[in-house]
Amino acid sequence: MSLYIVSIGGTGAKCVESIIHLAAAGLLGTEKIQVLFIDPDESNGNLTRARETLATYQACRRAIAQSTRPTSWMQAPIESLEVWSPFSGSLNKSLGSYFNYESYAFNSPGLGHLFDVLYTQGERDAELDVGFRGRPAIGSAIMSQVKLDTTSQEPWRSLLQSIELDLGAGGGSPRLFICGSIFGGTGASGFPTIGRLLKNKLERSGMSDRVKIGGLLMLPYFQFSVPVEQDPGAIYARPEQFLLNTEAALRYYQAQPIFDSIYLLGDREPASVAQFSIGKNTQRNDPHFIELYAALAARHFLAQTELEPVVLLSRQNDQQVTWDDIPDKAVVKPTLANAVRFAYLWAANLSPELNAGKGNIKNFQKAAPWFSRFFKPQGLFLGGRGMPDLNDEVEQDTLQCINAWCVSFLRWVSLIHGSGGSNRSIQLFRHALLVDANGNVPPVTENFPKLVLGSDNLEQSRDATPQAIKEKLMAIAPDPPPGVAGLATTLYSLCKP
Repeated sequence: MSLYIVSIGGTGAKCVESIIHLAAAGLLGTEKIQVLFIDPDESNGNLTRARETLATYQACRRAIAQSTRPTSWMQAPIESLEVWSPFSGSLNKSLGSYFNYESYAFNSPGLGHLFDVLYTQGERDAELDVGFRGRPAIGSAIMSQVKLDTTSQEPWRSLLQSIELDLGAGGGSPRLFICGSIFGGTGASGFPTIGRLLKNKLERSGMSDRVKIGGLLMLPYFQFSVPVEQDPGAIYARPEQFLLNTEAALRYYQAQPIFDSIYLLGDREPASVAQFSIGKNTQRNDPHFIELYAALAARHFLAQTELEPVVLLSRQNDQQVTWDDIPDKAVVKPTLANAVRFAYLWAANLSPELNAGKGNIKNFQKAAPWFSRFFKPQGLFLGGRGMPDLNDEVEQDTLQCINAWCVSFLRWVSLIHGSGGSNRSIQLFRHALLVDANGNVPPVTENFPKLVLGSDNLEQSRDATPQAIKEKLMAIAPDPPPGVAGLATTLYSLCKP
């Protein structure tokens, strides 16, 4: 069944970033995933990084499609609709101008006075192209103006048509997954408003009984310090109000039967964000381990045949997160381990070797006897008819695409390990081996078998060394698919723990 994700605000985009990485590892199956990003701040740094992550995934998936070797890697096709902002193409980017407040105040004083009661002048005048500034009341008024019955309004038209086509094709019950924060502005206002509008539209179209709606609400899990020079009267998200906003929102959701299943995720020891930002491209927060759980919530929602209205999750030790705290550990651990081992071996060893060897292939193939199984060798009587040349443009483009994904994935894995703060350790992988302080992948070391924590059998296995894995490339039978794509998919299968 297809999965439709509606991402609201910067936190929603960060959750989608983690969902993409889990899909790459093969944890979200093979069915189509379609993403709709919603954000009035179209240049939001978190949104930008999520879209960059998706672009890298799509380019790498196209590149390895040349290989015929079956693999769990990047099975799901992920599409993205255009980003939707309530201000797209509009010059009215404040609450007052959006609702034509001056006209109300002059022509309908009663409505103007009501507006004055509901919103302060600062809230009426604040420019909202940086988001809703931690004010759900502002965002709810604007988000409620979505007209889902206007068939020409994009990207809603495409989203609903795609769901309808899925139902007509008999592909099971599509899953609609809405994610955002509960404590800020855009997510807190958009989550219930968009959820209700979509629910009503599906009911009017006779589809509500066949489309399951899931919700992921992110409770406070990060905080920031407001600079002393910041104008205290300005309109912006205030961390001291996060818990108050959360409590008020949760009371509201008790009486809103919108979702078939809802997930709440947060952290009672919020991580500190290094840079204060009202919005735009400077609002680019590092990935957090709670977002890994967000992606696992999407996986759980997609996989369940009988949806549970309440799902409980706990961990054994408040001071650390281990594999024993990961839902469906028996599947998630080896699948993520496979992806991490491959990404590290490729970015730290195979890719540098191929880049260094392309200038002198004749010597390189002597040091790497597996080379001729995937590429056209140089020299007399070496065969290789029909095999691609490593220096071909297509092969080089594929090499760069795969390398870009590996680096992106390893950085994400490393950053979620560093998000626990000083009082909590994330113990899934030895993340210090994966990227250095500059975000680059260092050369592979003898510690490669020890990448996965809590796996003694791997740490003592001679077959888990980089050299041993590369030697297995010579023993693959029948002949593996040729080229960089064939090498990558074959190596991926050999990196299973």
